[in-house]
Amino acid sequence: MSHNLDVPSTRRRSRRRRRRFVVAVAIALVVLFVVAYGVKRVIQTRSWQVAGELISRVETDERVVALTFDDGPTDSDADAVLDVLADRDVPATFYVNGKEVEGSGSTMRRIIEGGHEIGNHTWNHRPMAFVSPSTVAEEIEPTDEVIRATGYDGPLTFRPPHGKKLLTLPLYLAKHDRLTVTWDVAYEDWSGNPQSSDELVNATVDNTQPGSIILLHPWFGRTTTQKAIGPVIDRLKEQGYSFVTVSELIG
Repeated sequence: MSHNLDVPSTRRRSRRRRRRFVVAVAIALVVLFVVAYGVKRVIQTRSWQVAGELISRVETDERVVALTFDDGPTDSDADAVLDVLADRDVPATFYVNGKEVEGSGSTMRRIIEGGHEIGNHTWNHRPMAFVSPSTVAEEIEPTDEVIRATGYDGPLTFRPPHGKKLLTLPLYLAKHDRLTVTWDVAYEDWSGNPQSSDELVNATVDNTQPGSIILLHPWFGRTTTQKAIGPVIDRLKEQGYSFVTVSELIG
């Protein structure tokens, strides 16, 4: 008789265990989601990092901006970029990849002779979020060396590819007193949808404000971006803006 009475009790305990298990799994999934979301935000945010100094724009009332170019350089695109800047007497900041610098000596010389600033954008343009400390050093230090080997002796700030960083990169940069520079204006369409130069110009100009750091990618035959450089400069100048390098904007 007592054995039969124990059956419902056993079933109730089993149901309670299952409910506790389901609740525990649900809580664990929520925690994992929150952690993953937080990590993603840290990786992608352009205005903060866990260590060291980061600049995405400068707070100022003065109508002054910095025009920056990422990746490359490539000799085949040099005229489309550097001639436009020279014609308008506009300095820019070039965040270059070490592996491209090695094969683009003439363009690097033109960048230096034009009075432009050069920054480190890693050697291989690889994502720099989930990387080891040794990988960080391997991406940054040879790029510093190859940039200096071109004769450039100006400021050397750093910009992570895609602006992504998590822990090891900021810790390295903080340890070596390196400034991270991101941006607040970037409107090239990377989704694969067609984008005209006019659309890029309008979006860039409409979203620029005093102290903005503008990002464009004009290398590797990106003619839409190349055609936008001159009109962006001209329209911002018409609005009273002047152009400086990143270091001039900051300091």
